[in-house]
Amino acid sequence: RQPVLGMVLSGEVDSVGPDAKSFEVGERVFGFNRHLFGTYAQYVCWPEDGLLAPRPANLTDEESAAIPYGGLLALHFLRKAGVRAGQSVLVFGASGAVGTSAVQLARHLGAEVTGVCSTANVELVTSLGATRVVDYTVEDFVDRAERYDLVFDAVGKSKSASALRRCRRVLAPGGACVSVDDGTPNLRREDLVLLGELATKGEIRPVIDRTYALADIVEAHRYVDIGHKRGNVIISVP
Repeated sequence: RQPVLGMVLSGEVDSVGPDAKSFEVGERVFGFNRHLFGTYAQYVCWPEDGLLAPRPANLTDEESAAIPYGGLLALHFLRKAGVRAGQSVLVFGASGAVGTSAVQLARHLGAEVTGVCSTANVELVTSLGATRVVDYTVEDFVDRAERYDLVFDAVGKSKSASALRRCRRVLAPGGACVSVDDGTPNLRREDLVLLGELATKGEIRPVIDRTYALADIVEAHRYVDIGHKRGNVIISVP
């Protein structure tokens, strides 16, 4: 149905319809669309009232494209869980696209964050604002003494099933365990605008593992499918 894949973009408005009022030709924008796809291309046509917003002026298109997917999903689930200042949040899969966003956004909301990742990503997750980092190759977070108001699975139940089954052992009274696979997120344009503002202020930063040319899209997918990327993999379109 949609022969050209790709849900996220950052680029320049080339033309607008006669009734369009939100954007002007030449404006830099970034966005996310789970239904129309088509961003593995030089041009894409999206409605102006979708998840499309002005791009952070201090970032490149490559950097901006690393924000919407993980940022919107992380923000949705943190808000759904009611995360607020003073709470303790554990992010399982803290080095992925959603995880790196969740660590930064939970810190922005005033929570104390513990990230769970592999040895190779401990330094990265610490640099994003995690108070503590648990290396899952060395220890199991459920064996630690800390208790959390929220355990957020940022990788999906297919990869974290074992951890999710045991996560209630480390919840504080009234705490919750939430997975990125829970339900269909309600993604809002105002949240994309917020993410752009936070990135402009330097309160969140995009995490990019590798950048591939569009001609190397197959290799890009092969790398992502290995399952060990840090943050985001970006496709640069000529």
